[in-house]
Amino acid sequence: MPHVGEIYTCLGVDEQKVLTYAAAAEYKQTHPIAQAILSCAMSRKLDVPPINDATVAVGYGLKVEIEGQEVLVGSARFMEMSSIDIPASISNRESSCHENGYSLVYVAISGQLAGAIELMPTIRPEAKEIISSLRQRKLEIFIISGDHETPTRKLAQELGIDHYFAQVLPEDKADLIARLQRSGKTVCFVGDGINDSIALKSANVSVSLRGASTIAIDTASIILMDGTLKQLEQLFVLADELESNLRTGYLGTIIPGVICVGGVWFVHLGILGAMMLYYSGLLFGVSNASYPLLKHKIESTKVVPRNTID
Repeated sequence: MPHVGEIYTCLGVDEQKVLTYAAAAEYKQTHPIAQAILSCAMSRKLDVPPINDATVAVGYGLKVEIEGQEVLVGSARFMEMSSIDIPASISNRESSCHENGYSLVYVAISGQLAGAIELMPTIRPEAKEIISSLRQRKLEIFIISGDHETPTRKLAQELGIDHYFAQVLPEDKADLIARLQRSGKTVCFVGDGINDSIALKSANVSVSLRGASTIAIDTASIILMDGTLKQLEQLFVLADELESNLRTGYLGTIIPGVICVGGVWFVHLGILGAMMLYYSGLLFGVSNASYPLLKHKIESTKVVPRNTID
């Protein structure tokens, strides 16, 4: 979850205008970068003008029209694609930012670079705990990021994640997932942005968060409704319980049949005995299938002492 650091300007444009135009372009976006820029604009009480036309280049940036001017907001690659020259002063800032693990979002107005907004990472407070619990489950964890190599590497080091991929375009995220799958891995992908939608579709299991981009929520197979990663551990607990229940149900179906057939062949089990085994297995199967619902009802009826409620 990034937050805005410094705002660098050029060509005599003041930083308020750079931030205002960036916030206007990102106004309807829901990804973390947009939220960081909008939050900074709100904290400065800036008046964000409406936009007319908007074009999204997924993985690169946005092109909008604001007050009759064409405004581009996005990565350095987006500026290069749009033939926007980046002054040496800003390029030097970019190198320094990347060394410190920060990122820059560039803002161009009417074909010229107006400035860049520095984004500093703020790790979700629950992230380290969640990653620690996943490591205890002997799971391999990967970061797949569209950000530059240095900030991605530093983030991976801070979180204790061994594998990472940086500067990955949306379609390439899906290719990386396919590569992991071909190597025999089952992939659970967690993402909340527009750029994650293809990867969410490609993974064996896909997880997003409430408040994420609409396309991410529509694509993901599981939504964490509290809007954080805290429920991710509970998701794996539920998966373990389901697998255990299915395994028990499978054995409860097979074992009575095996005993019945063996009894007929070796101890001349009669029809009555075979029927008793059959109905015993059926009763066990129904009870096992109903157990999760019964457990949920018991837990939901537990009374929480009043003095423990915040």
